[in-house]
Amino acid sequence: MAISGGQDSMALLKLIVDLKRLYKWEVEIWHGDHQWHDKSETIEEELKLWCLKKQISFHSNKANKEEVANEEKARDWRYKNLIKKAKVLSSKNRYFPCKRVLTGHTATDRAETIIMNLARGTDLIGLSTLKEQRTLENDIELARPLLIFNRNETLSICKEFSLPVWIDPSNENINLTRNKIRKEVLPILNSIYKGADSRIASLANRLESYSKDQKIFAKIAIEFCQGENINSLSRKKLLSLTNSIRKIILTNWLKIIGIKRITALQVEEINGKISHKQPPGSIHLHGDFQIKWNKESIYISKKTD
Repeated sequence: MAISGGQDSMALLKLIVDLKRLYKWEVEIWHGDHQWHDKSETIEEELKLWCLKKQISFHSNKANKEEVANEEKARDWRYKNLIKKAKVLSSKNRYFPCKRVLTGHTATDRAETIIMNLARGTDLIGLSTLKEQRTLENDIELARPLLIFNRNETLSICKEFSLPVWIDPSNENINLTRNKIRKEVLPILNSIYKGADSRIASLANRLESYSKDQKIFAKIAIEFCQGENINSLSRKKLLSLTNSIRKIILTNWLKIIGIKRITALQVEEINGKISHKQPPGSIHLHGDFQIKWNKESIYISKKTD
């Protein structure tokens, strides 16, 4: 389990520890120290001592500034280390491998992510975010058991069972996008419509099945439009389809190729520039990718050093 020491992760830890005897689970704790504030080492040490008193295995890693320079890099660093730790644990006991990584994401986190994606510009698939379970690597699955709870409920769990909670000072920094939404945007929505965060989060659940169906149909359509390889599409075939279907195909195609960040506005721009009677051209995308098109084809290339 990824445990920060905050109320959500401590509520998760309590629930899993209570259930481990019933399901014969082995529980291992991993804590990531981003070193974003002066109290990070103190939190790590106190959390470690608490786990040892409870006879819970504890592991941790410290990041350097380059690894966690922003929220996206910090998230990538956490998952990289969680996967690494899971593999190490599995190698030490191949008859009882580590197959699950658990995080304390709640409905409130889900609502925050939906709002962030809406503000950035996303399609409906981009709203089905923070899934309950997804594959991290090979047979290692990520699970988020607390998505049915909001932050008020995890706080109640911590109070009910007198659990220690370590407050991360960096969570008060509203220069971080998620913190700004948590501290300023969601409270306003909840004051207008009580429980707004939970209802916004439930939207992701409803869209998840839609997202899966759309991906299946998009894959079939991409195969129909495919050029010489997966990195190219036939412009003529793509333009034979309706405007909305073209955008769905482009969005899914770019994600399949490996472009992590693509907004609805970018897809709209690409779709407009490849339409009938438009000249050849190119657009730079996230991750040093470039989409180019000529009269016959649309294709992706990546800048190499």
